[in-house]
Amino acid sequence: MRSFACLLLLIAGLGLALPGLYLTILGGSPYYAAAGSALAVSAALLWRGRAAGGYLLLLVFLGTVIWSVWEVGLDGWALMPRLVFLGVASICLLPFLPSRKIAWAGLAALAIVLVGVGVLMWDSRAPVQSAVMPPVAAPAAANGEWASYGNTLHGTRYSPLAQITQANAGKLTQAWLYHMAGAAGRRPVGGLEVTPLMVDGLLYGCTGFSDVFALDPITGRQVWRANARIDRTRVGRAVCRGVSYFRAPSGVTDCPARILLGTADNRLIALDARDGHPCRSFGHQGAVDLAEGLGKPPAGWASPTSPPVIVRGTAVIGSFIVDNQSTNVPSGVVRGYDAVTGRLKWAFDPARPGQPAVPGENYARATPNSWSVASADPDLGLVYLPMGNGSPDFYGVLRSPQTERFSSAVVALDVETGAVRWVFQAIHHDLWDYDLAAQPVVADFPMRPGPVPGLIVPTKTGQIFVLDRRSGRPLAGVEERPVPASTMPGERWSHTQPFSTGMPDFAGPRLREADMWGITPFDQLYCRIRYRQARYAGMFTPPGLGYSIRFPGELGGIDWGSVSVDEARGVMIVNSNRMADWDRLITRAEADREHLRVRDGSRQNHPFHGAPGAAMEGTPYAVHWQAFVTSLGIPCQRPPYGLIAAVDLKTRKVLWQRRLGDASNSGPFGLALHLPFTLGAPNIGGSLVTAGGVVFIAASQDKGFRALSESDGSTLWQVRLPAGGHATPMTYRARDGRQYVVIAAGGNGSFGTGAGDSLIAYRLGR
Repeated sequence: MRSFACLLLLIAGLGLALPGLYLTILGGSPYYAAAGSALAVSAALLWRGRAAGGYLLLLVFLGTVIWSVWEVGLDGWALMPRLVFLGVASICLLPFLPSRKIAWAGLAALAIVLVGVGVLMWDSRAPVQSAVMPPVAAPAAANGEWASYGNTLHGTRYSPLAQITQANAGKLTQAWLYHMAGAAGRRPVGGLEVTPLMVDGLLYGCTGFSDVFALDPITGRQVWRANARIDRTRVGRAVCRGVSYFRAPSGVTDCPARILLGTADNRLIALDARDGHPCRSFGHQGAVDLAEGLGKPPAGWASPTSPPVIVRGTAVIGSFIVDNQSTNVPSGVVRGYDAVTGRLKWAFDPARPGQPAVPGENYARATPNSWSVASADPDLGLVYLPMGNGSPDFYGVLRSPQTERFSSAVVALDVETGAVRWVFQAIHHDLWDYDLAAQPVVADFPMRPGPVPGLIVPTKTGQIFVLDRRSGRPLAGVEERPVPASTMPGERWSHTQPFSTGMPDFAGPRLREADMWGITPFDQLYCRIRYRQARYAGMFTPPGLGYSIRFPGELGGIDWGSVSVDEARGVMIVNSNRMADWDRLITRAEADREHLRVRDGSRQNHPFHGAPGAAMEGTPYAVHWQAFVTSLGIPCQRPPYGLIAAVDLKTRKVLWQRRLGDASNSGPFGLALHLPFTLGAPNIGGSLVTAGGVVFIAASQDKGFRALSESDGSTLWQVRLPAGGHATPMTYRARDGRQYVVIAAGGNGSFGTGAGDSLIAYRLGR
């Protein structure tokens, strides 16, 4: 037994020493080479029965403790890969020491250290930081409806309902569950990211494949369901984040109240809100073809994923456009349609802004698109578009000046004419897929001497910009800072990027080699080597022909879940990620050798699938990109990966910040280890905040749906969903006078959170 244990220790020592020597040559920490060599010597001495081998093992462990605390402090998650493996190995070998007293003393010391690490990991439930909450204002009167994606066109995700409070949220129980796949349960529903509406006594929602349903808000019973009969050959991303409700002007008899939806096969349809029948007077028999003017793109390369924004009778809608496959992709045109007739009123073609729409004429290709949810100020007559990039994301040599102007920017359009009123660019010459994914939030911003009409713009970089929504002028400090240079021939990289100095930064600290992680010292060493092999000079390190690290990665920062704003208290709730990506451009010849070709929109590569990359046809290069993960498939940087915070908009300070999500659905090779530790898991989805002082959020990889205290972020209630809740919850008061909270639980394959079709409502009591 001793010989076998010594052999394993020898293998472990060499497994650290040899790669550790390579890490040292790369300029990294010499610890692994030194500790691995010492372990190999210890194994040889113990095999010969020498007590010195045990003493050396203890000395290595003691040195590792000192080195670990010096490198990462008392962070239990960071200490775990450094100490647990070595501690367990030592516990297995120390009984073979000739001196029993020394053996028992060593075992006791090891046990104390390992228990301490476990306690520190458990203690990560504590807030990262905390401060005093602003005083509570009296909640405004509420009609109990949720009439737009973000409750109102402002997109605050705030409800003035206060029946559910911090005192009673722990008594929430399930009220009903609706299976969106239908009674037969056979039809796929696609990506369930829907936030339903509750208007005029009915709850409205959609499936990923664009079926629309109306439910009784008290029982969840289906009142009607409309089959969109989509053309599956035209479907790329089967995602629906929501529908829009519109009350037609008086005198309109066909569908006086209607539901508008952008379908997965690229149509804009209108349905009667009473029974789901098509509004025949809208477009052609109830539908407008959004493919008009896009040429003939491959299947699934263009389609809406977010609901239209309806302002002053104009339905404004953009589209998802396939990323990185080619420079010859459809236009990112955003169009405004008459919400009654379906007539095209205007088109914002980023290549030709301000020019009138000409029916039958094709729009310019490969321009920036707006795939996420827009917001609006009806009083100003402005709609605020969060813009993406012209394809491809990682190579910008071929972009036109107009593409440069509107990429990764928020664009304010006149809703009557589609004219550009102002533009604020959050990222210059974006080479990182940092498109503006989050819905801009319309909220009055506290200033001296009084509130100013503001627009909050969250970004994937973790920056939050606050603008005057009338002019686009920053209301909080913005500073242009130098960023790393591109190494690609001909690349017109931006020498500076805007940083929001007047608001908290949610990007996380710059990555260091010491931040590299794993569940053992071996995969941690692997990540440290990869860190040293890659180019990384902080945020905005441009991609190149060698590997580079992108941090924040594709998730952000802040993604399409955006932020929620408590309008009564002046508090903003922010859920964010700290996940790095691993990128590399490759030559066209190398891409050809790999058979890296253009794919249709239904089979896109995705970094969390470990896919090889994308072709970027039309450029000299293709791209490999994926999450920066260990050989075991877990993130290469230490936790936390997901956080949630509250920000006082008056002081612009973080009130509290906590890790969001536990390790119950995390583990190597995608396995769920069911660990109860709150590590802060990756998240995608949004939050809801109420006048009752309660924040509701699912989003996390652990499949949890939580009610948090707005005061300090503590968990008031939580439930495990049947699949991940990667959507934004909503709340309403039904005709029975009770407040309900609803979340879609559809899961996400990239997150390993299963696949589901559930829409679930909760309320107080039975």
